Formats: sequence, structure tokens, C-alpha cells
Amino acid sequence: MQDAINSFLRIFSVTTIRYFVIAGVPFVLFYILFKNSFTKAKIQAKHAGFKDFVREILHSMQTTLVFAVIALIVLFSPLREYTMVYTKLSDYPAWVMPVCLLLSLILHDTYFYWTHRLIHHKRLFKHVHLLHHKSTNPSPWASYSFHFLEAWSEGFVLILLVFILPMHTLTIVLFTVVGFVINVYGHLGYEIAPKGLRRSFLFEILSTSTYHNMHHSRFKGNYGLYFRLWDRLMKTENPDYVQQYDRIQAQRFGKVEVVN
Repeated sequence: MQDAINSFLRIFSVTTIRYFVIAGVPFVLFYILFKNSFTKAKIQAKHAGFKDFVREILHSMQTTLVFAVIALIVLFSPLREYTMVYTKLSDYPAWVMPVCLLLSLILHDTYFYWTHRLIHHKRLFKHVHLLHHKSTNPSPWASYSFHFLEAWSEGFVLILLVFILPMHTLTIVLFTVVGFVINVYGHLGYEIAPKGLRRSFLFEILSTSTYHNMHHSRFKGNYGLYFRLWDRLMKTENPDYVQQYDRIQAQRFGKVEVVN
């Protein structure tokens, strides 16, 4: 029992530090130190207030607690022996780690899209997802600002992944870090995508900060987390997204020529 408690405390501490570093650094840069320098990149003209930041941080700490419990279950409970988690690099070829990391993000995006649409159902939204949408103008702190039940739904994807993919413990760490970095970008409130993205095929695939910000401000559409693919396939992408993205990038760089 004491070993389990110690493991949980270590995981919770690391997850908490990760949250405050990955969400905190961009918050300090964009909302405090260089706020005026990034004015042209601001997606919404209005600014979130101090009470919003406090609410987002407090609920994110609850989510961090839930995620720590899920990590404890995956890595240190008897359930682990039934998963595909491994610790010896020699157990699989070297290419398995990057491939499984990419697959885990693709599967996570699919999981997120459908669970996200589910909790937007009118019978669930006000009880589960409304709390996250109180951040109509999200900041990096909103990245983990979930209702208790939504936190479990968000974290459960890791349990699914370790049963269907061979995941080295380092792959699990990279999955959580990369996923959170992208999540913070989605909630940043500023568009920082490079000018060239608009002319790249990647623009047709990847989500952006503008993409997810529109979901927060308009409450529907743009349900994907990392990619645009499911929204485009299911016709749930906001029809004004490209126009909105181009408007913000024009503020930053001037008109961007696009070859269709």
C-alpha cells in the first residue's frame, strides 16, 4: 500500500509540474511579458480575466489528479500484466516507438472526436462539458479544465491504447507530453502557426489554435483535437474556419497568397 501511495505521489507531482511548465511558460510569454508584441496574433479581441484563470487552474488540478490515478492503474496496478506496456527497448524493434507514438496520436484524435461530440449532446453538455466551455476565450490554463467525469473520459484513452499498441514507458511519456503541448497550443488564444502552413498540404490535415478557439467561442463544430480529418469527413467543420484563419494570418503577415 505504501509503495502505491509513493508511486501515486510521484506521478501526481510530475503531472502537476508538467501542467504548470507547459501551460505556464506560454501564458507568461503571451499574456504577461510580450502581451503587446503579440496583439496581431490574438484570435479574439477580448481578454480572459483573472477569475477565469483561477477557475481553469483549479479544475485542471482536479484533472491532473484523475490523470495521475489513471497512470497509476496503467503502470503500477495488477492490470499492467494484461497490457502491452514494456520497459526493455530490446523487446521490440527501434521503429516501434515512433510508429506507436504516431498511431497513439491518430487513435487519440479519433477517440477525442467521438467522445467530444457525445458530450455535446444536449442531455450531457450542461452536466459534463459546460464547465470546459465556460472558457469562451480560452487561455493555456484551460487545457485541462474539465469536469470530473470529463477528466475520466479524457484520460481513459490511455487505458485503451496500452491494450492495443505496444507502448514503451517512454512512448507513454512522449504521448502525454506531445498531446498536452498540442492541447495548450489549441487553447493558447493566439495563432502562432508559421506563414507557410497555409500553402502546405498540412493545412488541410492539422488543427490550429484558431480551429479550436472557434469551437470555444461558437460552442459547436471543430470537434477534432489534432487533425481536421474527422470534422471534414463528418461535415462538422465550421464553414468560417479558413476565412477566420486567413484573417488572423493577414494581420500577422499581410495577405498570404494561396494556390488552390
